[in-house]
Amino acid sequence: MPNCRPRRGPGTRGGRFAVVDPATGEAFDDSPDQQADELDAVVGRAQDAWRDWRSDDGARAAALLAAADAVEAAGPGLAPLLTREQGKPLTESYAEVARTAARLRYFAGSAPGPLPITDGRPVLSEIRWRPLGPVAAIVPWNFPLQLASAKFAPALAAGNTVVLKPSPFTPLATRLMVSLISAALPEDVLTVVTGREPLGARLACHPGIRHVTFTGSVPTGRAVAEEAAASLARVTLELGGNDAAILLDDVDVDRIAERLFWSAFRNCGQVCMAVKRVYVPARLHSGVVEALARYAKSAVVGSGLDPGTQLGPVNNAQQLARVEDCTAQALSDGARAAAGGHRLDRPGYFFAPTILTDVPPDSVVVTEEQFGPVLPVLPYGNLDEAIDAANDTRFGLGGSVWGTDLDRAEAVAGRLECGTAWINHHAELSLAQPFAGIKESGVGVAGGPWGLYGNLRPFVVHRPQEEQEEQEEG
Repeated sequence: MPNCRPRRGPGTRGGRFAVVDPATGEAFDDSPDQQADELDAVVGRAQDAWRDWRSDDGARAAALLAAADAVEAAGPGLAPLLTREQGKPLTESYAEVARTAARLRYFAGSAPGPLPITDGRPVLSEIRWRPLGPVAAIVPWNFPLQLASAKFAPALAAGNTVVLKPSPFTPLATRLMVSLISAALPEDVLTVVTGREPLGARLACHPGIRHVTFTGSVPTGRAVAEEAAASLARVTLELGGNDAAILLDDVDVDRIAERLFWSAFRNCGQVCMAVKRVYVPARLHSGVVEALARYAKSAVVGSGLDPGTQLGPVNNAQQLARVEDCTAQALSDGARAAAGGHRLDRPGYFFAPTILTDVPPDSVVVTEEQFGPVLPVLPYGNLDEAIDAANDTRFGLGGSVWGTDLDRAEAVAGRLECGTAWINHHAELSLAQPFAGIKESGVGVAGGPWGLYGNLRPFVVHRPQEEQEEQEEG
């Protein structure tokens, strides 16, 4: 029986490792494979740079705004490189660059001021906020720039320095972005290290790191938490999801089908908070399957550099094998592919957009995160049954409810066990909102002021009120 476990990572060339274009399956560049001694030096410099960076809120705000301008101006160079190594359509790469610049602007100048404590005692108490120190940001390959900025923008705004480690599948655009941002910042405030494992493990357990923020799989997240515990560093983990979409019996299928399809298939399904399973009233099931299958069959699949492409390749050979295994196992369990269901016969890591029906609810494509262009559509008999099925998962990142009666849809959304619930859309986030999952989807909060405070610690100062009054009288 096929399994869904990830395979090993990319190979190396001497002191560098190859970077593969997923649209061709061929290496087109390489990146440094940095070792433990190099990591020690980078973390040491980050510690030195922290002493000055943490001291001037105004200078930090100006530097982050300048960094945002630099990223935005570099879009014509950054976006094609991102597409080349990640695979997504060029328009999506430009959007990722824009989102990165926007996040830098959002957090610039957001460091909080002192907060007085009033509790009736004759003491003047005040909470002041202090940065933690050097932060390790470990980022996956699906949104290399956007997820990196979600980690380093609040960390830098809070007064920390950051050592950023991108996935070995997508190091190039990140290295270019950091070089652009670093030109606007003091030296060693933001640095990047690239390499194969155990580089990430060494970074997570490095005694000079005070906060480890990681996005990736649950097993790797557990390992990161164990490694960070060696130095009692703070940990923030975003560990993916298995988001369910529940369609209500009053849903207008024709109106929502396209939106629902792209909620599942954007970035070739390689989105932690994408729709990964759909629950539909039994009487509407065949119509929903047919509508989604039409979009799957008509979607233009190709190189992200081609202007007509809507869906690019799966990012890497290991993930393609996972998608193939999950789909093959579902088909062997009795599922039927209403569209797709197979790898495309062409160079690169292309998989046909796939809509699965007649899927057993215990099939791995339902119970686990497939993280690719495959979507199971399951019928339900009553709404309580659908809600129970949606919540019957070890994940709890997001979910959505689709229907015409918005009040009813909102009531159903309130019963979902997840961090974010959407109504008639999915996977849309504001820079100002918290983003967090429950269960095995993560630890800690990203986004908005919550993400900023995750990079700070409170420092409380008590001062007797009498001394304050005497000084004022004098």
